[in-house]
Amino acid sequence: MNQSDFALVADALSFAAHKHRDQRRKDREASPYINHPIALMRVLALEAGVQDPLLLCAALLHDTVEDTQTTPDELAERFGPAIRDLVMEVTDDKSLPKAERKALQIRHAAGASERARLLKLADKICNLRDMADSPPHDWDLQRRREYFDWVAAVVEQVRGTHSGLEQIFDLAYARRP
Repeated sequence: MNQSDFALVADALSFAAHKHRDQRRKDREASPYINHPIALMRVLALEAGVQDPLLLCAALLHDTVEDTQTTPDELAERFGPAIRDLVMEVTDDKSLPKAERKALQIRHAAGASERARLLKLADKICNLRDMADSPPHDWDLQRRREYFDWVAAVVEQVRGTHSGLEQIFDLAYARRP
């Protein structure tokens, strides 16, 4: 990455940290939410060797529209339409019931752009790692297993996108409780 790419990624990190500043993960430690987007970027850049600055920015920003007051227009103004579109491609419609959102993730995954599929893989890897290492205190064994299986159903739709990420996913899934 060149200096302007690095500056863009750093700006996305700063923006995401500000937007998620008051949020916590549902894990046992109630860790800062920003740890999750940073983990996605780390999986993509360090474990999978992805150097695409637009994808790394989208990794950092992927939950801002879904989980904060950020608007798609705000993302487009600050980061451009390509990053906004990628974030929106992986953003769930929170107005829908949870079961419908989960079904739509499975249904839409195969038709997603390559960047969105990579982002989806990294997100699911991080979610499984978090679930294995520090599950929410109120999730029983059955609910955790069902979550692992749902994540696997989503990832099955994007197989063939990046063999390295898929191997990393398989290792995370092997930790199924």
